[in-house]
Amino acid sequence: MARAFEDTALRTPEQAAPLVGDPAPLGLAGFGITTLLLSLINAGILHATVTAGVMALALTFGGLAQLLAGMWAFKRGNTFAATAFTAYGAFWFSFFLLVNVFIPQMKTATPTDISTFVATYLLAWGIFTAYMFLASLAGARAVQLVFFLLTITFVVLAIGDYAASTTIHNVGGYVGIATAAAAVYASFADVTNANFKRRVLPT
Repeated sequence: MARAFEDTALRTPEQAAPLVGDPAPLGLAGFGITTLLLSLINAGILHATVTAGVMALALTFGGLAQLLAGMWAFKRGNTFAATAFTAYGAFWFSFFLLVNVFIPQMKTATPTDISTFVATYLLAWGIFTAYMFLASLAGARAVQLVFFLLTITFVVLAIGDYAASTTIHNVGGYVGIATAAAAVYASFADVTNANFKRRVLPT
């Protein structure tokens, strides 16, 4: 199981038995699948006209499922997982609102102003992800890889928007696909190891 998502060392023996199941596989799956679909669009593999389809996942699997996983992680006393899943669940909700509600309201802003704001939005998430990556170094390699690749994804996408470069944006999409693959693998490994009650897949 992903050690970065398990704070058992912080518990007393009386608290060692979990009150709820491990939310990490759910949170990682919600993040990974939603990121995969958006990254396919960012990479130019899927056309941008289908972006509205990603919103269904942004609200449910990426947003709500991760938010719930974060709450369960708080219940288990796991600060890292609770912070990560709650934050990225909120990211997907904010992304939905940004695309569907707030950008359309920026009627007086120029396309350059909007692109600069979106780039700064992505960079802010890159900064958050960078320090979460540093925190993840105490945990499993699979989790470290997710946060490392996600940091690069946010930064490259931000640069692409700052520079108004489709090529750079596409590169960010491909890094996002790698990020999604790492998250889905970590979810798969965690849920498989938990169900078999032994280490079947390395993390």
